[in-house]
Amino acid sequence: MADPASNYFSCSDKERAIFETGVKLGSIYHQYTGIPINDNNVEFLERAIEKAVAAQPFVTRVQVSIDRRKVGKSKAIYKYKTLLGDMMDVRLRIKYGKALVEGKMAWVTSMGYPLMRFKVLEE
Repeated sequence: MADPASNYFSCSDKERAIFETGVKLGSIYHQYTGIPINDNNVEFLERAIEKAVAAQPFVTRVQVSIDRRKVGKSKAIYKYKTLLGDMMDVRLRIKYGKALVEGKMAWVTSMGYPLMRFKVLEE
C-alpha cells in the first residue's frame, strides 16, 4: 500500500521509520502515564496498549510489559496506583518502505528517566 502522506515528508525510508517510532513511543508514554492501575487490571492494560499501538500504520510488532513489583499492592485507601514511566517496558517494530526500526522505552536507573531509543535493523 502506498503511503498517502509520503508527499508531505522529505526524508528517506529509514528517517521516516525512525520518526514513526518516536511518535508511537511518545504517544504511549504521554497517553498512558497516570492511568489507574492495580493487580486486577495490569495485564488488561498491557494488552490494550499493544492493541491500540498495533492499529497504527507501519507497526509490525509491539510488546508492553508493566513491572508488577512496582504496581504491587496499593496501600492507599482506594487500592490503586497510577502508571508511571518507571513501570513500563515497551518494544515495537516499525516497517516503512525498505527500513525496519526497533524502538524501545524502558527505565534507565542511572538517568532516573524512561528513555526512548531506537535501533535500525534494515535500511
